[in-house]
Amino acid sequence: MQLQEQRYYSPEEYLELEVNSEEKHEYIDGQIILMAGGTPDHSQIALNLGGIVNFLLKRQPYRAFVTDQRLWIPNRRILTYPDVMVMKTPLEFQEGRRDTLVNPVFIAEVLSKSTKSYDRDEKFAAYRTIPSFQEYILIDQYKIHVEQYCKTENNKWIFSEYEDADVLLSLAAVPCQVLLGDIYDKVDFSVEE
Repeated sequence: MQLQEQRYYSPEEYLELEVNSEEKHEYIDGQIILMAGGTPDHSQIALNLGGIVNFLLKRQPYRAFVTDQRLWIPNRRILTYPDVMVMKTPLEFQEGRRDTLVNPVFIAEVLSKSTKSYDRDEKFAAYRTIPSFQEYILIDQYKIHVEQYCKTENNKWIFSEYEDADVLLSLAAVPCQVLLGDIYDKVDFSVEE
């Protein structure tokens, strides 16, 4: 991610700029940060997981979103675009908006070399301030490796990790099971990104 300018913006100023921008930016407590473009494998993994989860949740009280849906994290003053999000319905919106959600139960991020530390640390800490948030999945795009964090009660999370394409990943926040190999379908690990 690249810092746009070193001046403070209000969330309202950011949203006005973002709605008219051709590029996507995150808003982090007054700073606007240009989001790096993803690789084909990054996009494929997000699409695979989002598509599977969306299909498995049909006719259930959930909505799945992939990459373009903005999320507001009020306790950290962050506006961001998770790779995959699931919301329980009815959707809850940022006050005064119809394009920015606030109630995810599940979030997945596809790790890149430039964002993996941020996704594991600061971003996960910010997500944990969301009362509805129950599960976080981190997906390595360079090899089969998935980390799963499931909230069991206030301030307690269980960590699991998986590295076998034949493992069936059972999601805790939504009634879904996903084969790891399906998350990585069409991903070419021989390509050096």
